[in-house]
Amino acid sequence: MSAAEYYNSGPAPINTNFPPNQNPPHPSSSPAPSHSTVSPINKPLPSQPTFPPTHGGIGYTDDFYGRHHSSQSIDVDTSYHPPAHSPPGLSHNNSYSSDYDKQQPYNDGIPLHDTRPQNYQNYQNYPPPMPASAAEMGMMGGKKPKRKQAPFMNNTHKRPWFCWIISTIQVSVFIAEIARNAILTGSPIMIKPQVNPMIGPSTNVLINMGARFVPCMKLIEGVTDHVDIALTFPCPTATTNNVADNNCTLSQWCGFGGDEIPKDLGGKSSSKEPDQWWRFIVPMFLHAGIIHIGFNMLFQLRIGVDMEREIGPIRFALCYFASGIFGFVLGGNFAPNGVPSTGCSGSLFGIIALMLLDLLWNWTNRQSPMKELLFLLLDICLGFAIGLLPGLDNFSHIGGFLMGFILGIALLHSPVNLRRKIGAGDPPYTPMTPAYMHGANTEGGSSATQGHSASVFIKSPTGFFKGRKPLWWAFWIARAAALTAALIVMIVLINNFYKYEKKCTWCKYLSCLPVSNWCDVGNLTVTTTETTSRRMMTRNLAAFM
Repeated sequence: MSAAEYYNSGPAPINTNFPPNQNPPHPSSSPAPSHSTVSPINKPLPSQPTFPPTHGGIGYTDDFYGRHHSSQSIDVDTSYHPPAHSPPGLSHNNSYSSDYDKQQPYNDGIPLHDTRPQNYQNYQNYPPPMPASAAEMGMMGGKKPKRKQAPFMNNTHKRPWFCWIISTIQVSVFIAEIARNAILTGSPIMIKPQVNPMIGPSTNVLINMGARFVPCMKLIEGVTDHVDIALTFPCPTATTNNVADNNCTLSQWCGFGGDEIPKDLGGKSSSKEPDQWWRFIVPMFLHAGIIHIGFNMLFQLRIGVDMEREIGPIRFALCYFASGIFGFVLGGNFAPNGVPSTGCSGSLFGIIALMLLDLLWNWTNRQSPMKELLFLLLDICLGFAIGLLPGLDNFSHIGGFLMGFILGIALLHSPVNLRRKIGAGDPPYTPMTPAYMHGANTEGGSSATQGHSASVFIKSPTGFFKGRKPLWWAFWIARAAALTAALIVMIVLINNFYKYEKKCTWCKYLSCLPVSNWCDVGNLTVTTTETTSRRMMTRNLAAFM
């Protein structure tokens, strides 16, 4: 039979000798037990025929790898439909209440369509069919053929390209930091006038290479807003606190050619204040030392890759960058102006927030949810506690976590209990599924169909919202509200940083402990030297920096 004849004739008939609407006999010819039992088989063998759901005359079939074939034109229909097949006596509104579904957890190694027969009556006693041939199963001297795996069949098999690429860039940039520090100061790490406890470049070199540093981004009242020719700034090459080593312009301190620094501060810009706005983004690729980047890369390549495999690189990248940027924006508003901030810690705290949401959303499906929650809370509290040390920007951690939590509501799949109530299946995360691809998963789908389902959604976007239940609408409204709140808060904080400059007197205690003047670390001051009558801007440094 030709391929066209096969696909135009609907699902292939199953060659059986039992009457219609009756279960096939067990291969051992033993009678089925009188009591109901659940089949221990959770997925078909490679040679097991699948039972594609009917699609209303579309001529549409699914193969074992979740690929979709059709020899006829398909009418675009993206409206929501309940699952095509349900066990007897089970309504479509509660497909999760049967014992069968409780014994069929989401399996990453099988396609997401129903493999149960269409004419079964007692599905508990349904056994798997016999293999197509003994030779195919390696019996009777036959050679067992190699099973052909579909590339990236599901989310767990996806390679975490984003984590690998971003980590490679960050390690490369850190190597460049060490090289530049060696060129400017004569040592690959900061050893004069203090030793960098993170075992990395000096603070001035980090500022020169793009750390989030407020004096390079805007004028500061009482410090850089009334500049005279005698005001000097620290130099990237400084290895002492002497005036001779700190006789640079703000443009030389901030680096990057001074294109965004005003002319009266040594730069080239005709504006009245510095505007290196990209310092909200670049610091995600910089790190303060080997210890700093070591811990971040360990977490990113162990925990981050698992989350990327689960939600996909696009959602992961959006949360990663949004959390990192928001953390630096929050620190720019409330952290001391003299504290330079670097690292991807804000982004990683956003990923921790995603993990927390994922745990809460799937609480009933986890084996030890309380144990996982305690470990997550311990990590969160430990991270915030470390951020209270002097010279560290805890606002980056707080901002990253808050943004990750808000975006998680908008980007992650619905909670499992809500999905069961609306009749949806388990993830993976395919956001749009047309009606003829619903099968056993109406909100998800195999990765092989993601691009096709998205194209169908583009052709008929209104169909995606047809037939949805009130709970589905309620959660989507919550998602829209969370995304709107994230955008509003980001815009308000950026405007406050550049325009309104409203201060919070108590917020500093979120990033420091009121002991030994820790909360004064990072404040900028202007001092006048007695020998040269020059005014020099200095920073109140931490005792270990």
